[in-house]
Amino acid sequence: MNDKIRRADYFYTHVADTPGEAFRLLSKLREGGVNLVAFSAFPSAGNKSQVDMVPDGTEQFLKACKQAGVALIGPKPCFLIDGADRPGAVAEILKCLSDAKINVTATDAVCAGSGRYGAILWVKPESMAAAAKALGI
Repeated sequence: MNDKIRRADYFYTHVADTPGEAFRLLSKLREGGVNLVAFSAFPSAGNKSQVDMVPDGTEQFLKACKQAGVALIGPKPCFLIDGADRPGAVAEILKCLSDAKINVTATDAVCAGSGRYGAILWVKPESMAAAAKALGI
């Protein structure tokens, strides 16, 4: 497997589960000069959505969130993966973790175009070291 796998820190916040909330949050980050390398949002409890973000630069991200009044949780660990798109690319990653008896909490993967794919993968914090070893990093 020639995929690039690295540890990263992600942060999350909760926003109202209403039209435009993710746009408002991302607009504030854009105004603060923040580049995100990963973003995921999904419904959460109580008419809220959880928004997970992996910033390209933590300092700028934290500054922009503070200025925008965004309450963050984190940093928390995750893995970022990118590689050549091919059948079973994510299955290969998940097999490494399965063989090591490591449970995957969540994963999101997408085709990035030009024959590339990317993914973000979460395991429990106490499993990070074993997962990194299983993934060869």
